[in-house]
Amino acid sequence: MDKLLQIHKFDNVAVALENISIGEFDAVNDIPKGHKIALKNIAKGENIIKYGMPIGYALDDIGAGEHVHTHNVKTNLSGQLEYQYTPDFTLPEIKCDRTFLGYRRPDGQAGIRNDIWIVPTVGCVNGLVRNLAKETDSIPLCHPYGCSQMGDDHEMTADLLAALVHNPNAGGVLVVALGCENNTLDSFKKRLGDYSKLNIRFMLAQEENDEFEKGLELIAELKANRVAERVEIPVSELKVGLKCGGSDGFSGLTANPLVGRFSDWICAQGGTSVLTEVPEMFGAETLLMNRCVSEEVFSKCVDMINDFKAYYENHNQVVYENPSPGNKAGGITTLEDKSLGCVQKGGTSPVVDVLPYGGRLSVPGLNLITGPGNDIVACTVLAAAGCHIILFTTGRGNPMGSVVPTVKVATNSDLAGRKANWIDYDAQANPETQKFADYIISVANGTQTSGELRKDYEIAIFKDGVTL
Repeated sequence: MDKLLQIHKFDNVAVALENISIGEFDAVNDIPKGHKIALKNIAKGENIIKYGMPIGYALDDIGAGEHVHTHNVKTNLSGQLEYQYTPDFTLPEIKCDRTFLGYRRPDGQAGIRNDIWIVPTVGCVNGLVRNLAKETDSIPLCHPYGCSQMGDDHEMTADLLAALVHNPNAGGVLVVALGCENNTLDSFKKRLGDYSKLNIRFMLAQEENDEFEKGLELIAELKANRVAERVEIPVSELKVGLKCGGSDGFSGLTANPLVGRFSDWICAQGGTSVLTEVPEMFGAETLLMNRCVSEEVFSKCVDMINDFKAYYENHNQVVYENPSPGNKAGGITTLEDKSLGCVQKGGTSPVVDVLPYGGRLSVPGLNLITGPGNDIVACTVLAAAGCHIILFTTGRGNPMGSVVPTVKVATNSDLAGRKANWIDYDAQANPETQKFADYIISVANGTQTSGELRKDYEIAIFKDGVTL
């Protein structure tokens, strides 16, 4: 049975680890790798069980050996639900015995990179920001917003940008404003809070005779004033974001469980991990809710799930409009199927806090943060939360880079071999937790990811309402 994997003893389907032809293992259809095969006769209306939990129900009678996928399975998901807090977690014993080499900032934070970030308060100055970044080898955080937005959209944009300015990987930050936008420089400074210990400069482009030369001058000051040397820092100060994109049938078997084991390891070191992609918790949310450390955290988790479902419903969309065509081609059938694989990135640690969109991490341990499944938007949420590194699992491949080092973890060796310029780590070939932890610490110490080598830096901001 080395070509088939039954994940949980109660599962009525198994996953094909390689392509299976008709007749192999009593298969009555060809089963592509990553896809599911029925282990027994499944009656119409009966739940399909994978990971020990329902991932949908059978649309018709399914015979043993049949291909189980979108043609004969339907999601069980619907709208908002009521939940009951049933605690089921064990607090880890904290023992920090590892360190990394980072930059100790004047505000007390530790960073793993010493880059100069250029943050536009409004998209109108993106061209200026890109040109300054190209000239000075800085990172531009370009986006299309900061003006012509109303209500919550404007608040989310401004708060997210302010949170990004505080990310400790930035050795210095130049904030570039235009001068007539809604996200005014004065109001933005107030959102930053106490920035007296940040290496930060501000420029109002409309007030400068030569804004490009002034920008070069300010960036030179930032470079001269940033911390110069790496020092030894406990791993307990490391903050790691957890993300997946281009998932396939192997995501829940290889890469996501490996990242989950690392998440448990970093939490046991006293460090921090954070899981987002709220729509990709639908169908698996109770696994997270029952690991919340208190009723207060549980209530915040319930609100996060139901508020995101309400967001779908307010736009007259069903909550299960996921997975993507690429996910389905890779063997993922329903959103429950995807979610049960997705949440494995959070391991088994207790959930210590639930943050809003644009929130910043403050409690060590496993956190949840509000954000969509969209790759660039979710990675930006994690960077704004204060993450040093993002662990990004993928089965189909994705070259996207974030403004913090984004480690691309392949679910299968075929992808890792074909897209070596995209992939940093092969989870199928290297499933050992400690080996992966050693690699992540090397990234913290300065080893560049594939995205950094290509200088792929992207941010994207969540938008819900009207653009003027």
